[in-house]
Amino acid sequence: MAVTKTLTKSIPHVKSSKAEKWDLEMTYENDSEGDATYYKSVFNHTAVAADGDFTKAAKGSFNLAALTAMCPVSQWDDVFASQVESVITSPVVQPVPDQAFTVPSS
Repeated sequence: MAVTKTLTKSIPHVKSSKAEKWDLEMTYENDSEGDATYYKSVFNHTAVAADGDFTKAAKGSFNLAALTAMCPVSQWDDVFASQVESVITSPVVQPVPDQAFTVPSS
């Protein structure tokens, strides 16, 4: 299982030239699109300086590592692994109705 994590959105909310809040989105992909084991999930998080998620600073001072550090990646890792397990690795097999069954006569 090759999992790729990509920060796909980072929108700063700026006041007095400093980012006070970030809207973040990370896309997880299992294997490659077109593979039988391909699975994709998108996670969102809002990081707020006033909540202690980060220290206010100019938006340009935040690099990829700093933005990624604001995301609950370990929680998302667990959720994504569970999703892949239930959808790809061990999907639930639903019972199939047997329309040809007839009621026994005795």
